[in-house]
Amino acid sequence: MTLASLVEDVLHGDLPVAVSAYDGSRAGPADADTTLLVKSRDALLRIATAPGELGIARAYVAGDLDIDGSIWDVLDLRDRMPNVGLDRTHMLQVVRELGGWRRLRLLPPPPEEVRLRGRRHSAARDAAAISHHYDVSNAFYRLVLGPSLTYSCAVFHDPGDSLEEAQANKYELICRKLGLRPGMRLLDVGCGWGGMVLHAAEHHGVTAVGITLSKPQAELAQKRAAQAGLSERVEIRQQDYRHVSDGPFDAISSIGMFEHVGQAHLAEYFERLRELLAAGGRLLNHGISHPPGQRARLPQRSFANRYVFPDGELHEIGRVVSTIQTAGFEVRHLESLREHYALTLRRWVDNLERAWDEAVEEVGEGRARVWRLYMAASAINFEAGRTQIHQVLATPNADDGASGMPLRPVFE
Repeated sequence: MTLASLVEDVLHGDLPVAVSAYDGSRAGPADADTTLLVKSRDALLRIATAPGELGIARAYVAGDLDIDGSIWDVLDLRDRMPNVGLDRTHMLQVVRELGGWRRLRLLPPPPEEVRLRGRRHSAARDAAAISHHYDVSNAFYRLVLGPSLTYSCAVFHDPGDSLEEAQANKYELICRKLGLRPGMRLLDVGCGWGGMVLHAAEHHGVTAVGITLSKPQAELAQKRAAQAGLSERVEIRQQDYRHVSDGPFDAISSIGMFEHVGQAHLAEYFERLRELLAAGGRLLNHGISHPPGQRARLPQRSFANRYVFPDGELHEIGRVVSTIQTAGFEVRHLESLREHYALTLRRWVDNLERAWDEAVEEVGEGRARVWRLYMAASAINFEAGRTQIHQVLATPNADDGASGMPLRPVFE
């Protein structure tokens, strides 16, 4: 069996894409728009020595597996491999192709792979996790995210909205949910490059504090505030939420940071935000979640854990709501934005692919491949419902039961 026909057999035949292998073999439609390239023996070595998605991801990041054409066409094959790995029969065929078990050798993983040290979700290890993911290059992120530099799910009023319009829609929606008014004090936890605090200060007249663990993010967010003439009303800090001590705040937003907290610290996280929130204030937590029945932690040997979100954890929304309420809040509004994140991610992939050469020059081909694979695979997972995202609006419990919420709030 040739290598290309082996890949075809693994994917259960009748392929919509072509396969081309280093042994000269080819399978699939002759006129396919997309071809999966098995470029070297090292691709098989990585798959054999790290079975499952980690080996496949290593081969792609290293360039031993490649795609000529659309990454979406290749990722559409995922459902043909529910476990994203080889069964025993196909693994034996790969091992025979490599010359037998004794000829296998473990290749060093691509340098983009990381394994963190220290106590999980300690302040130091969380800082290292954030650094791995966000301290890549501000210029690279600008290429991918666009001028808004917003690295979280946008809100589309219409699928034809531009990415910039949809990100502004998201910030405005959160500001309305928080009931922001001039003179209020806002804390944005995990502020990134400052998008939320800049929008809230400019359009709603608040005084805002944004915190991030990433030094490059904090430095650029400060510059953006100065360029917008908002330095007197926007403060950016490189700070852990556990170390904020200058509450109370009238409103707190947390947008796309929640995934880094960890299940063991979930209660502590919401209790700390409750301590920082003024009576009558509002909390908006915007975070990725998982459907019931899945584990919170990303598998240790998963692509996402080793390359994208080390120590990342997703939480089932029911558990999130219960934890928020146990921490002294009343949940007032819940909204799913799952389809919106799929649209957002597809726009990011388009941006990256249009600026591919510039992105590779900025961060290297391996890092660009990591982000291309991660964002495209994530889009498909949101579309399929394997990943979810929710905004939860909550108010602190009051002795007299007053929430400060209108009887029929309208946020749009």
